[in-house]
Amino acid sequence: MNMQDIEERTGDYAKARNMLTLKARLVEAEIAEVKKKNMPMLKRLILTVQEKIAALKASIEESRPLFEKPRTRMFYGIKVGLQKQKGKITWEDGDKVVALIKKHFPEKADLLIHTEERPSKDALQDLSAADLKKLGVSVTQDTDEILIKSTDSEIDKLINALLKEEKEEEA
Repeated sequence: MNMQDIEERTGDYAKARNMLTLKARLVEAEIAEVKKKNMPMLKRLILTVQEKIAALKASIEESRPLFEKPRTRMFYGIKVGLQKQKGKITWEDGDKVVALIKKHFPEKADLLIHTEERPSKDALQDLSAADLKKLGVSVTQDTDEILIKSTDSEIDKLINALLKEEKEEEA
């Protein structure tokens, strides 16, 4: 192997890479053309879906008693119903909560208390309501929220990606 051989192989690589780049750009241009051609129709369909989901949410809201047990149902591959939200935890006196964590959960203190000795909301989220009450922590906004979730989330990701690209191109 000599420098001439390496130069020749570099040239072969450069030609192959240039061909790949050219073909990739052609494919990218075709994709952009297909998106441009179909975006108005996709936007209309998205508006229709948004209208249908709003109507479905309103129906579920009006019919909350139907979702007491079971809380969700599956129809046509779509999960609908009510889903308990995590809720937001708050406390008035962080020092008091820290002291109570040390008293009631000394083995979990490193996890539940930030190093600057303030309660860790992320860790406290995992405690039961009874344990939170012992610590003087209250839970708010832990209401039921309407759930409408397709089992085929891949199409949602594709549509969101297309819309994001469209907005970026418009900006």
